Amino acid sequence: MTTPLQHTVKIYNTLNGELQTFQPIKAPFVGMYVCGPTVYSDVHLGNCRTFISFDLVYRYLSHLGYKVRYVRNITDAGHLENDADEGEDKISKKARLESLEPMEIVQKYTTGFHDVMRLFNAHPPSIEPTATGHIVEQIEMIQQIIDNGLAYIVNGSVYFDVTKYNASGDYGMLSGRKIDELISGTRDLDGQSEKRSPLDFALWKKASPSHIMRWNSPWSVGFPGWHLECSVMSTKYLGQQFDIHGGGMDLKFPHHECEIAQNKAAHGHHGVNYWMHANMLTLNGKRMSKSTGNTLLPGELFSGDNAVLSKAFSPSVVRFFMLQAHYRSVLDFSNDALLAAEKGYNRLMEALDRLKTLEATVTESSWSVTDWQHKCYAAMNEDFNSPILIAHLFDAVRFINAVADGTAGIAPQDLSTLQTAMPAFVFDVLGLEIQQGETQSQHLEQTLALLIRIRNHARADKNWALSDQIRDELASAGVILKDGKDGTTYTLKS
Repeated sequence: MTTPLQHTVKIYNTLNGELQTFQPIKAPFVGMYVCGPTVYSDVHLGNCRTFISFDLVYRYLSHLGYKVRYVRNITDAGHLENDADEGEDKISKKARLESLEPMEIVQKYTTGFHDVMRLFNAHPPSIEPTATGHIVEQIEMIQQIIDNGLAYIVNGSVYFDVTKYNASGDYGMLSGRKIDELISGTRDLDGQSEKRSPLDFALWKKASPSHIMRWNSPWSVGFPGWHLECSVMSTKYLGQQFDIHGGGMDLKFPHHECEIAQNKAAHGHHGVNYWMHANMLTLNGKRMSKSTGNTLLPGELFSGDNAVLSKAFSPSVVRFFMLQAHYRSVLDFSNDALLAAEKGYNRLMEALDRLKTLEATVTESSWSVTDWQHKCYAAMNEDFNSPILIAHLFDAVRFINAVADGTAGIAPQDLSTLQTAMPAFVFDVLGLEIQQGETQSQHLEQTLALLIRIRNHARADKNWALSDQIRDELASAGVILKDGKDGTTYTLKS
C-alpha cells in the first residue's frame, strides 16, 4: 500500500480524447460510477470485460490509498428494445415469454450476474442501486428539466428537447458528433411520433395497457426512460459533480451523451470530470452482443460446454487473458489466445510459489528490484496499463526462476520487497487468485492428455478395441472426447 500523493495517475478522458492527470475533487476520496447490466438475460463475456476493467481501476486506486466510493447500477426497468424510445421493455418482454413476474426475471439474472462477478474475483461496488428503487428521484429530475424549459410533455410522455438544449452547443461533446449530421442521419418523423425532433429522447413514457412495469407520475402512469436512471443515481450517491464515470464503448452514444445533457439541464453543469470507456470483446472477429446472438456465456466457458473452445478454462485464466489487453483496445476471443494465457498464468503462479521459499544469498542483487517496482507502478499510472504491468511481472518471473535455479543472486532487502510487491500486483491489483482445486485440475489435464496420447497411438495401430475402451470409460466418468481435424479435444459434463 502506498499513498496517493506518491503517484501521478493519468487517465484517458473520452471527453477530450487526451491523457489527463487525475485530480480528484476531494482527494483522497474518489467517486466512480459505472453503468451496470440490464438484468433480462445471462451476462455475457463482453459485459464481463467491462466490469473486470473497472474492477481493475477500483482495485488500483484503492491500492494507492484512495478512498473510492464505487457505484454500479442495476437496470431493472425502462430499457426499451431500441434507442428510438419504441418497442417493448426488455424485462417485461422476457417476463411475458417465461410467464413470470418482471421482478422474478430481475432477481434471477441479478443473482446470476453477482455469481459470475464473484467467480471472476471482482469486488462488489460500494453501492448497487436499482432503477426501480429510484422512481421518485427520477420524477424529481424530470420536473427540474421541465422547469428549466428543456423538456416537453406530449400525451402523458415527457421528452428531452435536444434542439433547444443544443443552443449551448453541448450535445455531442462526448462522442464528437454534430447535431446537424445526426439529424441528417435519422429518418423523418412520420407524423405518428410524439417527438418534435428524432433526436429527442424520452424522460418518461406513458405506459400502454399491455405494459407490465408502470408507476404513477404527474404526467401519466408510465415508466422512466433508460438514460435517466444513471443521471439520477450517480448524482444522488456521488454528488452533482463527481470524478469518474465508466462504461462500455457502446454506451458512449447515445446513453452517456444523454446523461451529460440531463445533468446540465437539471443542475447547470455536466457532472463528470473523467469519462472512461472500455472497448469491446469480440468473438471470431465479431462484436459480442446479446442482440446479435454472437455471445459466449461464462458458464459455457468454465465448463467447456461450447462449440468455440477446445477445453474448459478457469475464471482466473480468463481474467488474466482479458487483462493482457489494455481496457481501451479491442480484444478478440480465441482458443489459441486462451491456451497461451493459461500457460502464462500457470507460469506466474508457479513463480509466486517459488518466491515464498527463496533465500537471500548475496549482498547486492544481480537485478534491480527497485527499478522493476517503479516500472510496475509507472505502467498502472499510465491509464491503468495492465498489459505492460504483466510484461514487467514476467521480468520478475524470470529473475525468480534464475535465483531459484542458482544462476542469479538476490539481496535480503530486495527479496523482502519482491515478496511483498509481487503478490500485491498479482492479487490485489490484477485481482488474480489461485482457485480452489486448480492444482488438481492441472493434474487432471496432464492425465487426460496422457490418455488421449495412448488412445491416439492405439488408433494409429488400428487397435480399435483399446481406443474405444478409453473413449467409453472416459465418457462414463463424464469426460467426452471429440475427434476432429485438429486432433482430439475433450469437454466435461456439467
